[in-house]
Amino acid sequence: MNLPYEREEKKLSSEELLATGRDIMLKEAEALRSATERMGGEMASAAHLVSRCRGRIVVSGLGKSGHVGRKTAATFASLGVPAFFLHATEGAHGDLGMVCREDVGYFLSNSGETQELIALIPYFKRLGAPIIAVTGNPESTLAREADIVLNCHVESEADPLKLAPTSSTTLQMALGDAVAGMSTLLLGLQKEDFALFHPGGSLGKRLLLRVSDLMGSGDRMPITKQDARVRDALFDITSKGYGATAIVDDEGKLTGVFTDGDLRRFIEKEGLEGLELPVFRAMTKNPRVIGPERLAVEAVRIVEEWEVSALIVVQDGKPIGMVHIHEILKAGVA
Repeated sequence: MNLPYEREEKKLSSEELLATGRDIMLKEAEALRSATERMGGEMASAAHLVSRCRGRIVVSGLGKSGHVGRKTAATFASLGVPAFFLHATEGAHGDLGMVCREDVGYFLSNSGETQELIALIPYFKRLGAPIIAVTGNPESTLAREADIVLNCHVESEADPLKLAPTSSTTLQMALGDAVAGMSTLLLGLQKEDFALFHPGGSLGKRLLLRVSDLMGSGDRMPITKQDARVRDALFDITSKGYGATAIVDDEGKLTGVFTDGDLRRFIEKEGLEGLELPVFRAMTKNPRVIGPERLAVEAVRIVEEWEVSALIVVQDGKPIGMVHIHEILKAGVA
């Protein structure tokens, strides 16, 4: 890499470097603590404005504030509040057309005087779209023109030069998280709602997939009458691939389960002649079962707790399916 000047690494001990790193983190933590103490009703007002928004939260900023803004917009959207990031410069060159009357502006500028951001204010005013300002200067142009001001002032930045946006951007991000979290509380968002916005990730699968989505049913479901021979039950075990079969009475009610482990133990006890005996003599009574509406992640907990590989899915006392731990793992639930 061609640099405009030569860099020579300064000789510092690991202890000195560690002390600097810790100091930066502590300074950023102190900035958060200080802001927490001075924040008041304006945060609640911002959360109410966001939760009542009938359009989208239009997050905008430039530079490092812009980077924080992108993350803030993503957090709002992640929690069920429609939001998008509007680049301050691009906004003044046509992208303002994305802004609607029912939107809410969420503007970030540490100085509060970022000209590209200030240039967007008249458009929001004309539409009647309110603005939340996140700024370190409560006397700035942005603060004066905003409907709600969140003061993200810090005494100094945390880096050794006290120049790079560090404490200020950490506080900006924390404020965005706080407003988004408060809005979530007002909107009554539940875990299941959150999962709807994350269907492709493991979290979504853990919260969305139910046992009925993964179980084998119909022709895939191994079921054996309790009066059938062990030999017949063995066929049901091997042909369906679950390593087990549900045992039912004449009414189709579940009375037990017969697994390949049960088979080994029964043959050891009765010999090969045991293959001709009724399976109810070899089955395990009171098997582990689960309802079809239960979350798949609950099935994982049960099979791990009881050290079984498959669960019988039961409805109204009758087996309607079977789910194997391999199917659950393959679905990415665990």
